[in-house]
Amino acid sequence: MIVNLKNPNLYNNRELSWLQFNTRVLKQAQDESLPLLERLKFLAIYGTNLDEFYMIRVAGLKKLFAAGIIVSGADKLTPLQQLKEIRNYLHQEQQVLMHCMSGILKKLENDGISIKSYDEANQNEKNALNRYFKEEIYPVIIPIAIDATHPFPHLNNLSFGLIVKLSDDDNETIERFGIIRVPRVLPRFIQLDDGIYVPIESLVAQHVEELFPGYSLIKYASFRVTRNADMEIEEEEADDFMEILEEGLKLRRKGEMVRLEVGSDGDEEIINFFNRHTNVYKDDIYIFHTFLNLSSLWQIVGNKDFAHLLLPPFKPKNLPPFDSNENIFTTLEKQDVLLYHPYESFEPVVRLIQSASKDPDVVAIKMTLYRSGTNSPIVQALMNASESGKQVTVMVELKARFDEENNLIWAKALEKAGAHVIYGIRGFKVHAKAALITRRKNGKLKQYAHLGTGNYNPATAKIYTDMSYMTSKDEITNDLTRFFHFLSGFSNKGKLNELYMAPAQIKPKLLSMIQNEARKGEEGEIIAKINSLVDEDVIRALYKASQAGVKIELIVRGICCLKPGIEGVSENIKVISILGKYLEHPRVFYFKNNDDQVYISSADWMPRNLVRRVELLTGIKNAEAKEKIIQILKLQCSDNVLSHELQSDGTYVRVKKEDADKTLNNHKFLEDYVNRIAKATKKMSAQETQQIAARLFMES
Repeated sequence: MIVNLKNPNLYNNRELSWLQFNTRVLKQAQDESLPLLERLKFLAIYGTNLDEFYMIRVAGLKKLFAAGIIVSGADKLTPLQQLKEIRNYLHQEQQVLMHCMSGILKKLENDGISIKSYDEANQNEKNALNRYFKEEIYPVIIPIAIDATHPFPHLNNLSFGLIVKLSDDDNETIERFGIIRVPRVLPRFIQLDDGIYVPIESLVAQHVEELFPGYSLIKYASFRVTRNADMEIEEEEADDFMEILEEGLKLRRKGEMVRLEVGSDGDEEIINFFNRHTNVYKDDIYIFHTFLNLSSLWQIVGNKDFAHLLLPPFKPKNLPPFDSNENIFTTLEKQDVLLYHPYESFEPVVRLIQSASKDPDVVAIKMTLYRSGTNSPIVQALMNASESGKQVTVMVELKARFDEENNLIWAKALEKAGAHVIYGIRGFKVHAKAALITRRKNGKLKQYAHLGTGNYNPATAKIYTDMSYMTSKDEITNDLTRFFHFLSGFSNKGKLNELYMAPAQIKPKLLSMIQNEARKGEEGEIIAKINSLVDEDVIRALYKASQAGVKIELIVRGICCLKPGIEGVSENIKVISILGKYLEHPRVFYFKNNDDQVYISSADWMPRNLVRRVELLTGIKNAEAKEKIIQILKLQCSDNVLSHELQSDGTYVRVKKEDADKTLNNHKFLEDYVNRIAKATKKMSAQETQQIAARLFMES
C-alpha cells in the first residue's frame, strides 16, 4: 500500500502540540504525590510558558492573519484556524487550572502558607498592611484618571494594575473610570509573618480613595496585558547591530496587545471600558477567579522557611576523573570525559574556563555564549583572561530571545575588558555551545575543547539535564578552530570534517543516518532525545524508516508534529515526553548502524535549528562515553513514572506501570546512583576510581 506522506492528517499542528506540552506541565501541578510547593512551582512554570506562547506564537499568528497570509505547516491549518483552536483549548483548560490552584492553596493552609485578601486579614494584619501601603506603595504607585484631558495611557507588555470605577463625592451622579498601575518594583504579594501572603491589588483597592481624593470607589478589577514581544530587526540595514537591538528592546514593550487577563471582579462594564481603549479580541480576554500572573507564584515557592514542601534538593557531584586536584588539562590529555548534568556537576566546565584564564601557558580562549545568566563566573573568567593579555574571542548571541538585554550587558563588559566580541551572524542565530582553549605545551600549541547540549549557565545547569563532552583530541579541536574562524570571518557556508554544522551539514547528516537505518530494515534502531520535533523532511524520513521496520523510540519533551502508531506509517515509532523535577534539555541521538552510533547536539529537529541557526552536532567516538549515553537513553525509555506517551490523535497519556512494584523514575534513579558512586569513590585508590569512571552509568 502506497501512503501519501504529505497527507496533513499525518501531522500534529505545532501550536496545538505545544499546548499539549503545557497541559503536561499542568498535570504535574495536579499530581498529589508531589509536595505542595513543588506542585505550585509547576503552576508558575505553566503561567510563564503561556505568557511567552502568547507574546510570540499567538502574536505571530495574529500578524499572519491580519496580513492575509495563508501560511501553514504540514498539518495545513490556517492561522485563523489555529487561533480558534488555541482559544477554545485555553478557555476550556482555564477551569482545570482554577480548580487545581484552589485545591493546592487550600491544602497549603494546613502547612502554614495562606493567600488571603485584605478583608480576610485580622486587625493586626490590616494595621501592618496599611503601614506597608503608606511606606512602600503610596510613593511609587501610579493613579491615572481617564477623561478628555487624561488620555488612556500606554501599558507596557505584562503591565499589571487595577481598573477602577469612581463616583464624585460632591455629585454621586458623576461617575468616572481610572487606572492604577502597579510598578514591577513592587512585590506581587505582600508577605506577612507566619507565611501569610496578601495580593497587592487587594491592599491597593482599600486605599483607592487616597489615590483619587474626592472620589469614592464603586468597583474595581485587576488586569494584566500581554503584547507582541517578537522583535523584527532589519539586519541588512543595521550599521550598528547593538544600537538597533537596543531600540528593538524598547519597541517590544509597545507591541500590539494580544491578550487581556482580568480578575474575577471584572464585570462587563469594566471590561468594555478597558477594551474601548485597547481593542483586544473578545476571545483573547480571560477572566481569572483566583489572582493574575501565575509566574509570580515563584515568590511563594522560593520561601526558604517552607523548603520542606519541595522535593529534596540534590547536590551535583564531582565524579572521577574530576574528583581530584589534578590539573584539568592533564586530565583531558589522558581521556575524553562526558558529563551528565545536573547529576554530575557543571563545576568542571566552569573550572576549565577559570583555569584557562589563570594558566600562564594558555594563549587563547574562544567561546559561544547564548544564555549565560547573571553574575556569570564564566564571563568573569573570560574578562580576567582578556585583562591579563590572553586572546579572548566570544560569540555573544544578542538575539537570544528574552535574554537580549542581559547579553548586551555582557557583550559591553567583555569588550571593555579587551575581548574580541562577535555580536552574531547576519541572518542566523548562533545556538551552538562550544569552547576552545589553546595552550602552549613543550614548545607546541595544544588545544582543549568543550561541546555541550546546554548553555554556559551554572544556575540552570542545576535544574536542566544536559550533556558536556570534554576532549583534547586533535580532530575535534582542529574542527572547532575552523568553526570559530567561520564565526569571526564572513563565511557561513564552511563545512567541518569531524563535527557537523548547521545550516549546511546537520540536516543532511540526520536524513542520511535515518535512511541508513531504513536500509537495515528490522535490524535498524533509532533512539533520539530532543526538545521539539517539527521538521517535515525529518518526520517523513522517520515515517519511511518505520515503514521499513526500523524500531524508533523518541523522547520529545515539547512539540512533536509526528504522529506515532498509525498503521502502515508509524506503527514502529513510540514517542514519550518526560516531565519532572528537572527540565529535560539534551539533544542526544543513537543510530544503531551508523559508524559513530551516538551524537550530541545543540540542535532540535526544527527548521529554525536545522536551517536558520548555527548549530553543532558531535559524534561520540569514545567507547565509554558512547556506552554511557546509550544507557541513559535506554533508562529514560524505561521510565514509567515521569513519562507520558503520545497517541496517534495528538493527545498524551501517562505511561502505565505494568507492575506496581517496578516503578522507575529516572530522575530519582540517577540521583541515587550518582550518590552511591560518589560515596564509593571516596574510599578507593586513584587507579580504582579511574576504573569506576569508565563504568559510570553502565550498571542498570
